[in-house]
Amino acid sequence: MIPKEAEKLLKKVQKPARYTGGELNSVIKDKDKVKIRYAFCFPDSYEIGMSHLGMKILYSLVNSREDAWCERVFAPWEDMESLMRENGVKLYALESGDSLSEFDIIGFTMQYELSYTNVLNMLDLGGVPVLKSERTSLTPLVIAGGPCVCNPEPITDFVDIFLPGEGEEVTNELIDLLKEHKEKGSSRIQFLREAAKIEGVYVPEFYNVTYNDDGTLKSVENFETAPARVKKRIVSDLNKAFYPENFVVPFIDVVQDRTVGEVFRGCIRGCRFCQAGFIYRPIREKTPETINRQCRAISDSTGYDEISLCSLSTSDYTEIGRLIPMLFEWALKEKINVALPSLRVDNFSDELMEELKKVRRSSLTFAPEAGTQRLRDAINKNVTEEEVMRTASKAFEGGWSAVKLYFMMGLPTETMEDISGIAKLAQKVVDLYYENPRRQKGKSVTVSVSCASFVPKPFTPFQWEPQDTAEMLEEKQKHLLSSVKSRKISISYHQSDTSLLEGVLARGDRRLGKVIYKAWQKGCKFDSWDEFFDFSKWREAFSECSLSPAFYANRRREYDELLPWDHMDYGIRKEFLIDEDIKARSSLTTPHCRVKCSACGANKLNGGKCDARK
Repeated sequence: MIPKEAEKLLKKVQKPARYTGGELNSVIKDKDKVKIRYAFCFPDSYEIGMSHLGMKILYSLVNSREDAWCERVFAPWEDMESLMRENGVKLYALESGDSLSEFDIIGFTMQYELSYTNVLNMLDLGGVPVLKSERTSLTPLVIAGGPCVCNPEPITDFVDIFLPGEGEEVTNELIDLLKEHKEKGSSRIQFLREAAKIEGVYVPEFYNVTYNDDGTLKSVENFETAPARVKKRIVSDLNKAFYPENFVVPFIDVVQDRTVGEVFRGCIRGCRFCQAGFIYRPIREKTPETINRQCRAISDSTGYDEISLCSLSTSDYTEIGRLIPMLFEWALKEKINVALPSLRVDNFSDELMEELKKVRRSSLTFAPEAGTQRLRDAINKNVTEEEVMRTASKAFEGGWSAVKLYFMMGLPTETMEDISGIAKLAQKVVDLYYENPRRQKGKSVTVSVSCASFVPKPFTPFQWEPQDTAEMLEEKQKHLLSSVKSRKISISYHQSDTSLLEGVLARGDRRLGKVIYKAWQKGCKFDSWDEFFDFSKWREAFSECSLSPAFYANRRREYDELLPWDHMDYGIRKEFLIDEDIKARSSLTTPHCRVKCSACGANKLNGGKCDARK
């Protein structure tokens, strides 16, 4: 229910449906009959947030309780925010129209470091003190989860509680505890003491941090009830884990507007640059029957005409051969498309290709990641050029004429020869299309090359490696463009300044809180959007705080240096990560989990079990 004062503003904004609520399957409750009110905040636009699976799961999870009500809050676009501030309208939840300040829990999902300033902006716009030191009552509590909280230190000035790992179980435990303490009339500190005892809960104010003279971290000491290391939470059995039977259906197009079927969590591969591949371990799969049932329920309740199978590497799902025919049996009859993102070129079977021929053809996407075999081995991609070409050939024979290739630049040990190799590999794919006698006649090929800038991330083997400077990345981008000789190949790449800032925030410490605060005060927000990003303001903020971006992004860390995230336990042994980084320098590969267990340590989070060891 939109507030009356906000309703008057909608005719002046570009997309009013972002702010109205009332969509199919949204949940409305009597706020006087619930004990805990939860504002689930996505620190980006409505279209981005409404595409996020984690938000859909936790929204339905909390609303399945009679004593709690979860509502959605998104970052308003600039046109709406300006009108809200001019007219004194606070940021409100879409279901009730109440401002953020009226909620017990304000939960942010942190998917991307460049959304940090949006967190501050949303709190301020919602009438909630931005700094946690200025929030003294029990509620509202600001909490955060998601992949970024594997290193939460840069935003500890603003967040009361972090939830590392998966949220299905710990969210309910936190709500139960808060309900109990509200009824008892507890103080904020009394509640935080008890919350810190829950596994998978990090209360940053119960840790003292000191620094050496050279700016590196000296110590992180826990006190009160806080554990020395905070272990992430996982859900052991995904077949029994909560999964929604419906999704809220938006009024406008969003980025991922479809049924999403989660296939498994974790990854067997061990690509050394990939944070998700390590922090989501151990591997846990759902049965095809569970996935099929969940996809059918959501499709029936929403009317979506596409199903997307969600995982880090869908073709690594061990039961893919049983699942696809099971889905097709009913989906194709009802004219529902099935999309398989995240396919691997080294296990793209003939059987899978035959099944994919039955659905609508879009472009096929593969990720060689590097342009030469030497560098693919260094990053442990475990994909050969022959496998890339063989898979592209199958795709062309199967009727596809558009291929997307994902690469990274700025990887450790990378040379200009590796950059040229990206263009050469793309050209070989183009040539292969025209050499294929079974290709569709009369159609031309398009090869889209997308080049992300490598950002070293916590809990990866490359967490100690220096990041390329903006100047180095720009030189490599120019070299790539000059290496492309065909109009059939299109090139896109990331802004180097945004990658630098991402790297700083990803591996930063608590001192960055004041930089983020100053950058927000200078007007920084939506930093992941090119039309808003202003690195000059960030440079000013760093300078005024006497901190250097290069210290965080562009220097190599020694293996014995204390890292800002070392008191977070994501199950991955530090010795394993060091060994992997050393092997990268010699371009030595490590077999994936189903070939040989490398004893990364993640199985200890699941009682010593890991599906990859079967």
